[in-house]
Amino acid sequence: MTAPPQQANAQPRYEVSRGDLPLSCPTPSMALWNSHPRVYLPIEAEGGASTCPYCGAVYVLVER
Repeated sequence: MTAPPQQANAQPRYEVSRGDLPLSCPTPSMALWNSHPRVYLPIEAEGGASTCPYCGAVYVLVER
């Protein structure tokens, strides 16, 4: 059974791993219909953290 999509932009901060790259907001596991357009975030070029220009969510790259 497939899990339902996560609510998009529900948190102010998300931790992501290298397996989640390339990084987009909202992520593929989030519902897109009630969010902003998908944008790709250059988290590796930003020093391991990137902020979405639409919703302000902060994504932090962590080693898992």
